[in-house]
Amino acid sequence: MSFMRMACCVVAVAVCLAMIHSTDALAPFVSTRQTSWSMKLPSSEDEPLITSRQPQKLKNGKGAFLGFRKVSGLKAEFDDRLMPEGGVSPCVIRVLGVGGGGCNAVDRMIQTSVTGVEYWAINTDAQALGRSKALGAKVLNIGSGVTRGLGAGGDPDVGRMAAEESRDEIGAMIEGTDLVFITSGMGGGTGSGAAPVVSEVAKESGALTVAIVTKPFDFEGRRRMQQAVDGIARLRDHVDTVLVVSNNKLLEIIPDDIPVTSAFKVADDILRQGVVGISEIILRPGLVNVDFADVRSIMKDAGTALMGIGTGMGKTSAEDAAIAAISSPLLDEPVQDATGVVFNILGPSGLSLQEVNRAAQIIYQNVDEDANVIFGALIDETIVDEVSVTVLATGFGQKGTSSAQASSGGSVDVPTFLGGR
Repeated sequence: MSFMRMACCVVAVAVCLAMIHSTDALAPFVSTRQTSWSMKLPSSEDEPLITSRQPQKLKNGKGAFLGFRKVSGLKAEFDDRLMPEGGVSPCVIRVLGVGGGGCNAVDRMIQTSVTGVEYWAINTDAQALGRSKALGAKVLNIGSGVTRGLGAGGDPDVGRMAAEESRDEIGAMIEGTDLVFITSGMGGGTGSGAAPVVSEVAKESGALTVAIVTKPFDFEGRRRMQQAVDGIARLRDHVDTVLVVSNNKLLEIIPDDIPVTSAFKVADDILRQGVVGISEIILRPGLVNVDFADVRSIMKDAGTALMGIGTGMGKTSAEDAAIAAISSPLLDEPVQDATGVVFNILGPSGLSLQEVNRAAQIIYQNVDEDANVIFGALIDETIVDEVSVTVLATGFGQKGTSSAQASSGGSVDVPTFLGGR
């Protein structure tokens, strides 16, 4: 009898050992059950597991449960756009350079290491996109059926048709974006024709859509200037905010002996500064933080916007920078007319509270008394003795509308205090 019991125990132990060794083959099925909702099991080599807990070993001691995969569609991935240098922001920002001037501005941003955003170069000229792609931008050749990748030939109608042909691709590119910057040098075929269509798609997606564009130099000819004016007029209907920089105004701030090639680079850099000035306010954590919602409250459906950037050094660096920012020759209208203002102070670690206060007072004293003003302050350890102030002003719509009506002969509401004159 005892022999029979011993034999049964041996058989039972053998069965248990066989089951234990077979769990290696069962491990994938255990993991599949835990993540069956993802429809696909991505390979562990190229896609990270996301978990906030320490790995938990299975009872058999042969494996570990690492947590559920975060799956977007059928692929899990970390999005570097959401984790810019200097801080973590959930705001997804894309910069779309449209046409030759816009793509040049994108190239300039990549070369100067503007981080935290995703860059796209959009053009009808396939060959011109090669440089942007080589620098690291994503590219989209629009209107291959209309232009065969040979460009718009300076015709805005061709640029518009090219963008319409590629509307679905543009929509897919913009999907999931919180803030879209559209940069373009207006006056050419692709910029003047395609930028309004790209802006329309972006705004329809629900993204805050900001266009930063340049008007051509006078020496580029009347036709190009007229195409720029017409393109900007169409653009205004499809963006939340548009910043227009006149290249002619750059002649007031650049040396007389600067080569023409360098002058165009300065124009491209103005577009870059516009994107950087707004993006850094959102992406970089500061002593006084400004988030995306703050910027959106100022720029949503704001119409025309103006931006000034000033710098200062020495004891009155912050004040000098503030004065320079609101006195920028690039401003077409006085800041006093602005009803919405975002201003940001960037300085060294030694920047004092008194300096910040004096700079802020200059801004407050020079805008509309009822203006919605949002203030931010950033500290950059790499700066030694320089303070930079960026001012973004909006809310010029009512004045602009009245002026336009007056110039076109339309009726204009007469203020009450002028009614008797």
